[in-house]
Amino acid sequence: MSELRLQKEGGTLSERIYARVVESILRGDFGAGGKLPTEGELASRFGVSRPTVREALSRLRSDGVIATRRGSGSHVVAPAGSAGVGAAGTPPISSLADIERYYAFRSCVEAGAAAAAAEYRDADDLEALRTSFEDLMAAMESGHAGIEQDVRFHFAIARASHNPFFVSTIETTVAPIRQFMELASSVTDKKSPERVSTNQAEHQAIVDAIVRRDPQGAAEAVRLHVLNAKRRIFEKTRLP
Repeated sequence: MSELRLQKEGGTLSERIYARVVESILRGDFGAGGKLPTEGELASRFGVSRPTVREALSRLRSDGVIATRRGSGSHVVAPAGSAGVGAAGTPPISSLADIERYYAFRSCVEAGAAAAAAEYRDADDLEALRTSFEDLMAAMESGHAGIEQDVRFHFAIARASHNPFFVSTIETTVAPIRQFMELASSVTDKKSPERVSTNQAEHQAIVDAIVRRDPQGAAEAVRLHVLNAKRRIFEKTRLP
């Protein structure tokens, strides 16, 4: 891929490289160990200078996507509580069809968790859910993607279900993939007031349904949110 083509895609070159590396992680290009190629190899792969790659890697480290250890290079950092993207048993995302399958799976799992949360949540669960929702809104209103806060919000729903199978599936399969996928798309997706308002309304609907103990309403609110999340990913995805 040439530097000229990357420039035509929009955003800075380092932002494009950031997204490309995250997409490579999603596809499992770096193997089970998650070791990245060297700066020079990445520069050659993407057709850019090493300083551009270095800037992208610096941001990836800052965002907690990779860690660099002296003498062993850069490695993918698995999100807390997860087996990691590309780990054994976790299918890589290698096509648009895989994205469709992933979101169908996510919709089923998270809608089920939300319905159970509406039925079984307690006062502590509601406090955790509201806190994570407020943290997410604060992040988005300040201009950040809020991906980590959003993941914590969905963790709170899973835990409120009091079903360890929902908790385990969301923490080890759903969350790691979506965190990396949304990092790839959000790097140049600047949050407009309209986008923030829409996200707020979607999440508020989920909270409200769980608060009023409405399992069907909670499941439908999650399905709508996941459908819209998929649409936003398809608007931005660069996966082949």
